[in-house]
This record gives sequence, structure tokens and C-alpha cells, in this order.
Amino acid sequence: MNPSAPFILRPVATSLLMIAIMLVGLAGYRFLPLSALPQVDYPTIQVQSFYPGASPDVMTTSVTAILERQFGQMPGLKEMSSVSSAGSSVVTLQFDLNLSLDVAEQEVQAAINAGGSLLPQLPSPPVYAKVNPADAPVLTLAIESTTLPITTVQNLADTRIAQKISQLAGVGLVSISGAPRPAVRVQANLQQLASYGLNIDDLRTTISNNNSNAPKGSFDGASQSYTINANDQLQNAEDYANIVIAYRNGSPVHLRDVAKVIAGAENDKLASWANMTPAVLLNVQRQPGANVIAVVDSVKQILPQIESGLPGSIKVSVLTDRTNTIRASVADVQFELLLAVVLVVLVIYLFLRNLPATFIPSLSVPLSIVGTFAVMYLLGYSLNNLSLMALTISAGFVVDDAIVMIENITRYLEEGDTPFEAAMKGSGEIAFTIVSLTISLIAVLIPLLFMQEVVGRLFREFAVTLAITILISAVVSLTLVPMLCAKLLRSHAQEEKNQTDFQRKVEGYYQAFIN
Repeated sequence: MNPSAPFILRPVATSLLMIAIMLVGLAGYRFLPLSALPQVDYPTIQVQSFYPGASPDVMTTSVTAILERQFGQMPGLKEMSSVSSAGSSVVTLQFDLNLSLDVAEQEVQAAINAGGSLLPQLPSPPVYAKVNPADAPVLTLAIESTTLPITTVQNLADTRIAQKISQLAGVGLVSISGAPRPAVRVQANLQQLASYGLNIDDLRTTISNNNSNAPKGSFDGASQSYTINANDQLQNAEDYANIVIAYRNGSPVHLRDVAKVIAGAENDKLASWANMTPAVLLNVQRQPGANVIAVVDSVKQILPQIESGLPGSIKVSVLTDRTNTIRASVADVQFELLLAVVLVVLVIYLFLRNLPATFIPSLSVPLSIVGTFAVMYLLGYSLNNLSLMALTISAGFVVDDAIVMIENITRYLEEGDTPFEAAMKGSGEIAFTIVSLTISLIAVLIPLLFMQEVVGRLFREFAVTLAITILISAVVSLTLVPMLCAKLLRSHAQEEKNQTDFQRKVEGYYQAFIN
């Protein structure tokens, strides 16, 4: 049975099938996201806790050790490490690859809740986040001003710039770093507090109670009811200074009597600079699967519009752009892929010395690669360094099947058969060889699919992409190549008639050398 016979007998249908593969592949290429590495869910979660004023020893015993005991009971945990520093604790949890990260996040949250009663009174509960290099900021912006306070710049970056950028397609998390948020700082005078019989806890409780926006009730009339609405939240340092802490001898004791109240920053030990000027850093991350190049280009395009709506002294500039290295590396691999295809075509022509015979296998290379793009899109893959490297390597593999097919068909042409007869006989004989060759090449890639850990997940996309390209090349060699041989190749007698004097001399030299 000759699997190529139906395609040789139906050249129009075969051509339309190949055109469909080409069009679907080009459409898939257009929608493939671009990134540096394949999208992989790393089984790592980091838990951060903050306890301002605590020493590293206190953080270790009061926070880190308690959390580690809770996390150690979680199933699927492979490795745990922690770092305790002044006022902060970071616990890194690495889970088994077979454990879903969603399940791991639920277990981490449950462990934090279980240990909450054992922890000291932290300003905020411990927070956790997945650790993934692919989630690193793709673009970092520096917002600076030579006249406005850095807290004002931070507020503008948070309320205006970050919100505008977050609305763009493909943009994920937009975070602000390198600058403290505006805050009111209360510096208590312990001697004054003691003279009034007060302590720090009294200050904390009173300030918290006076800065809450609680319901006020309502007025109920015979036919109408009115809701009382008033905002009790404090807006500035002066409002805080006027808070009544207690009454002594019938006189109120205000916060300003026992403490210095100043408008400052939430964390005065946090700062960043850009171009030797204090600045606020805006980190832009992309959504999973989004094209990193398109995301960065859209952010850069909207920056002039955002800057025009800010005070004149505000300057927004690009501090770091991860796509510079991604663009360069992807461009290099694309050039190498194109160069590999060109070299393959030149080598084929050098040995075959026949334009139709060179054209046929040369067509199978781009067709196999472009068809792979459609399958990559369906599998959720991206154009990255590893997948492009697989396509580059495949340029040498995919042409082998076509060359084997053409060589066998050419042998029958030299024996005197017509192109159609030679295509039918040659393809029927070599079909099983091409199938076995394809299976053997794909079998070599199977061990890559079973590699463990994160490296295995990274190279899985490489192996699958290469296998798909080889498989499509086998299909092209069994369908398009024999059909084109039947249409484009000429009989041996016609080939000898059309030989140039130079070709006859070269062939005579070869025959004399061989004999």
C-alpha cells in the first residue's frame, strides 16, 4: 500500500492542504506570545512578615520559628529556608512539582491562620507570593521631581500613573517601590506620658479609635428617615495633634501635649534614586501568556499622554527594560534560523545541481516550521529562546525526509520511468523508511519529556516543538514532495538533453575519477 498515492493522484487537493497548513501556521505565529523562557509554574512560595523595631533575634524567635513550625506540617513541602533581619522575616517554601500551586497557596494560608494566635501583634499579617522568574517586572519606570516632596510624587504615581498603566491590555501587576507612602509620624514623649499616667498603648488605642469611619445612625421621622453621614478619618498631622487622649483635672490632654506629631513618611529608611535625584520606581509585570514586547511597547506609547496630565516638574523615564535583551536574543535566534534554512538550500543545490530537485525539499523546510507555529499556539507555548532553538535545530532534520524521497524517485527516473511512474514507485518503497526515521528521531526526544524538576519543565517545550516539526516534515515528505516530483521532475533522457557543456564535462570528470 502506497500512502502517497492519493496525494500524487490529487495534486490540487494536496496543494490546497499545504496552503491551509501554511495559512494556519502564519495565523498561529501572529498570536504566539514572545518571552525569554517558557511559562513554567515554579513550585516556590515566599512568606514575608514585618515587625518594625524588632531585632533579627526577636524576629527569629517570635515570628520565623513559629511560622516554620506551622509550615513544616504541610504535605508536599520539599525544602524550607528562612532569613530574619531587623523588622522583617522571609520564609521560602519549595513544594513538590506534582503539587498544584493553588493547593499549596491554600495550605500556606491555612498555616498562617493557624499560627496567627501565636504571633506577636504585627502591624499586618504575613503575606505570601509565588516566586517565578517569568513574573519579574518587564519594565521599570522612574518618576522624579526636583521641586515636589517624594511623598507627593509617590501619591501621584499610585493614584494616576499606576492606574492608567494597569488598564492596558496584557499588563498584570503594577507595583510601586523605592519610595515611602505618606504618613503621620507620632513621636511620643515618655516623660510627659508618665506625668499624665498614660503609656504607649493608650496612645495607640486612642489614635485608632479616632481614625475610624463608623456609622452614625439615623433620624427617623413620621414620613421620612435621614441617615447621618460624617467622615471621622483624620487627613493631616494637625488633625492628629488635636486628638484628646484623656482628661486630667477636668482638662483635656491632647496628643500634641504628650508627643510630637509631624507629616512624614511611613518608612523613612526606604529610598531610591534615578539620575542622582530621589525617585519613585514603578514596576510593570505582564499577564501570563501576554506578549512581553507588545506590553512594553504599549506602556511606552502611553507615557507621553500620562506625563502631560501631571505637574510640570514630574518627569517619567524608563529605568530598565527587560525586552532589550529579549529582543536581541530572539533576533539572534531568528537570524540563525533563517541562515540555517538558506545553508540547507545551498547544500542541497550544491549536491543535486538541479533546480526543481532543490526547490522541492527547500519548500518542505519553511512549510514544516510554519506549520509548527499553529500547534505551538494550540498547546499554549510561546516564542522563546528554547522553542526557537528547537526550530533552528529542526532545519537540518526536516529536509532529510524530503531528500530521501527525492533520491529514491530520481533513481527510477534514471532507469527510464516517467516522472509519474517514478513518483508512484519511489514513494511506495520509501514511505515505511520515512515513518521509521521519524519515529526514531522522536524517540530520541522522549527522555527530555521525563526530566524532573524545573529544568525538565523548561526543556519539555523544546522537545515537543522539535518533535512536532519532525512529524510535520514527515507528513510533507509523504504528501507534497512526491506530488511535486511527479509534476516538476523530468525524465532522465530529457535531463541529459538539457545538460549544459559544463555539466557534461563535470559529469565526465566524475565518471573518470570513479572508474
